Amino acid sequence: MEHICKKCLLLEAGEEAAFKSVSDYLSTVEQDLLANKALYHSRLELCKKCEFLISGMCRKCGCYVEIRAALKDKSCPNEDNKLW
Repeated sequence: MEHICKKCLLLEAGEEAAFKSVSDYLSTVEQDLLANKALYHSRLELCKKCEFLISGMCRKCGCYVEIRAALKDKSCPNEDNKLW
């Protein structure tokens, strides 16, 4: 039986190919649109505590949390209980 990591980001869940795609995409985004590293990492730590995280994806909106957390103008998609 395959183990699905419910509280993991992409690399932690063994999703290397998806993580590479996310990283490649983020490398094309203009720097002024990105959150600073401290904010990015604090957002990801909050995502890791969320019941809607599964293998690096948010079940509320379907995004990769590494992308949403990296974009300065984005926020947590959980309208009922925003974590960030």
